[in-house]
Amino acid sequence: MSTHTPSTDQPSSKISEELAAWAEGFEIDPRIPATVPGFDAPFFQAGLAGYSDAAMRLVARRHGCPYCVTEALLDRTLLSGGKGRTREDPDILREECGLGDPQENRLHGLEDHPVAGQVMGTDPDEMSRAAALLVELGHDVVDVNLACPVKKIRKRKRGGHFLTTPDDALRVLQAVRNAVPENVPCTVKLRRAWDDSPEMAQNFIRIFDGAYEAGYAWATVHCRTVEQKYVGPSKWPFLAELTEQRPDRVIFGSGDIFEVGDIFRMLKQTGVHGVSVARGCIGNPWIFRQARQILAGESPCDPTLEEQRYALHDHFRLCMALHGETGASRMMRKFGIRFSVHHDEAETVRKAFIAVQSADEWHSVLDSWY
Repeated sequence: MSTHTPSTDQPSSKISEELAAWAEGFEIDPRIPATVPGFDAPFFQAGLAGYSDAAMRLVARRHGCPYCVTEALLDRTLLSGGKGRTREDPDILREECGLGDPQENRLHGLEDHPVAGQVMGTDPDEMSRAAALLVELGHDVVDVNLACPVKKIRKRKRGGHFLTTPDDALRVLQAVRNAVPENVPCTVKLRRAWDDSPEMAQNFIRIFDGAYEAGYAWATVHCRTVEQKYVGPSKWPFLAELTEQRPDRVIFGSGDIFEVGDIFRMLKQTGVHGVSVARGCIGNPWIFRQARQILAGESPCDPTLEEQRYALHDHFRLCMALHGETGASRMMRKFGIRFSVHHDEAETVRKAFIAVQSADEWHSVLDSWY
């Protein structure tokens, strides 16, 4: 998904006593860990264009995230040896960047599994070959993106465009499922419709039902339309209706998850089996730790200054290994801006991160403010 910048306010870790009591008794649907071993909590990090590379995923995992999705990878780019093959192999940091012994992957904290490789494209044949390549690269799940609302994606008849052409969508889904080994799960990311017309509502149901009939393990449904992009509130009642109408299917919800309480509000109000955390986890990997604390009946903790420094240092180190100093310095500015909301001097720290041009300047900000 592409992201817009949400509020710069510090996300709250507080939830009501009533919701906390409900959450403490929540048990993950056993079909989820049975399908993807290690996926042991009812939330995960979504694929985020320009953000959710291996560095971000590893930082999330170290804070309790059980499962991650790559950003959407174009089928043709994958097949031509581009970005997806050089930077989205889930084992690239440990194997190629000198950050850990491949034989002691868990010891070094570089275990980027379980992970779904998310693929997006137009042609069923190209999509199927790209999906097979994702399996070859070591992804544990193949996720098909039929949701992206970005204009250039829609113009090229990818992503959310498929909600206007359900027959084409079903051909892509079947081709991918046929190309992926039976023991590797396939999932799909959808929006609730192209727009709010009855025709598009029917298209969604055709694609949604067709995915499960084709053997897909679950769908993650973002409850805005494609035309809405990321503007306006998500329609959580749509998810509640969907889970009520399709009680036998595993369904994940997406939309307006910005702090830990939102995870449990969505679970309770909609009946989804799990929650996709997108913009709410940028610069806030602690949302996953807080969610696990709530599940355990504990009070969720805000990150200390020391914890903030450690996460920022760790993220930059991983990002630099993956992208080099110049690339990491540029990319990490946007993360620093988002991390800064946790700091008592948020606006000053935000401005300091904006000015970062090198690794030395990054560490200087940490030394000055953390």
